[in-house]
Amino acid sequence: MSTSPAPAAAPSVHRRALITWLAVYPTITLVLALVGPATAHLPLVLRTLILTVIVVPVVAYAAIPALLRANAALARRRR
Repeated sequence: MSTSPAPAAAPSVHRRALITWLAVYPTITLVLALVGPATAHLPLVLRTLILTVIVVPVVAYAAIPALLRANAALARRRR
């Protein structure tokens, strides 16, 4: 019988909010820096659409999972 480590408890709502912000803010900043000048002439609604089409998948599939793994690793180290 093997004993695997217990799964880390889910982070608190406050920590999840911080993790989300840490994923969203730099991603939006980077995307705006890269595509902002090329889309500046477009209407706001279209610029927002382009921004969210890029940012949401990056945050949902890459940034937040990576930050959650880092958070779990930190939580394990504190035990």
